[in-house]
Amino acid sequence: MSIVIKEVVSKRDLKKFITFPDKLYAGNKYWIPPLHSEEMNTLHKDKNPAFDFCDVKYWLAYKDGKIAGRIAGIIITRYIEKWKNKYTRFGWVDFIDDDNVSKSLFNTLETWAKEKGMDAVHGPLGFTDLDPEGMLIEGFDELGTIVTIYNYPYYSEHLERLGYKKDVDWIEFEVKVPDKLPEKIERIAAVVKKKNKLHILKANKSKDILPYTKEIFYVINEAFEPLYGVVPLTEKQIDKYIKQYFGMIRPDFVSIILDEQNKIAAFGITMPSMSKAFQKAKGQLFPFGFFYIMKALKKNDRVDLFLVAVRPDLQGRGVNSLLFNEFFKVFVNNKITKAETNPELESNTKVQAQWKFFERRQHKRRRCYIKQLK
Repeated sequence: MSIVIKEVVSKRDLKKFITFPDKLYAGNKYWIPPLHSEEMNTLHKDKNPAFDFCDVKYWLAYKDGKIAGRIAGIIITRYIEKWKNKYTRFGWVDFIDDDNVSKSLFNTLETWAKEKGMDAVHGPLGFTDLDPEGMLIEGFDELGTIVTIYNYPYYSEHLERLGYKKDVDWIEFEVKVPDKLPEKIERIAAVVKKKNKLHILKANKSKDILPYTKEIFYVINEAFEPLYGVVPLTEKQIDKYIKQYFGMIRPDFVSIILDEQNKIAAFGITMPSMSKAFQKAKGQLFPFGFFYIMKALKKNDRVDLFLVAVRPDLQGRGVNSLLFNEFFKVFVNNKITKAETNPELESNTKVQAQWKFFERRQHKRRRCYIKQLK
């Protein structure tokens, strides 16, 4: 049986590309279907400002006339300029358990990468560090989150047979929210706050946070700059993320620490878990998806930690303890029992050390694979 690879060239093809996982993962209780509209906002060249500096291709694999796999190839010129690596990224990769399908997809991607003069292919990665990244290699029987990739166990086996090897890993923790915050954290937080002349932004409504949204992303650019594969966000990308996501946040689940000049010293964005709501929505915001999401925002016993960053000049001064002191007050008041950390680089021991005061388990691991082409 022959495999046919077709490039995605129309909006109709792109819709097929976006919805293919709905069939592949139908009935899987751990997979979280992304909203189709959000996927379109990311993958359509007219909606994502990353296309200003990216060369992008999408392909679908057909077996016996039916879609059997998909893959995206992304060449980011700003990544190459910063990291001096002529790498092509792959992302949005899914396929049935058929070696011919996965081989055809990756052969197509690698041929394109070579034609573009690239030295290697790595992924799964997105357009930015805020896109889902890393192939799941541990934790297949754990509920996913809306900002991570879920995939079947056979994916990594296929990649390794195709010559892909580990580049970096991310690990994730499930943290138990204590009934009462450890006194040691409260003491450290009080000392850090006074010593560094910091104060907490009191945000009762979303509009109280809006004046700080751009600065939040400036801190992200600074704090995440040395992390694996990160390319600073442009102004157009920042505007896109603000418009796309900040309308949905709960201000009490956001912690912003300010310095003497009322500049952001650190921040953390968390949100009640949307995983089960997204499963019920089945990729559609309307007619019922919006209802499920709003219900999950109001009543939930789990929380996801999305973004936490400390300004570089204040790192190593215990400012994280001040953030988590604020977070866990909110979590306890809202009867939250579990927190998902989402991916942290395996090598980022400083980030992992912040969980030492809490009961936790490392329950997921995901990997960025790489294959040299020369």
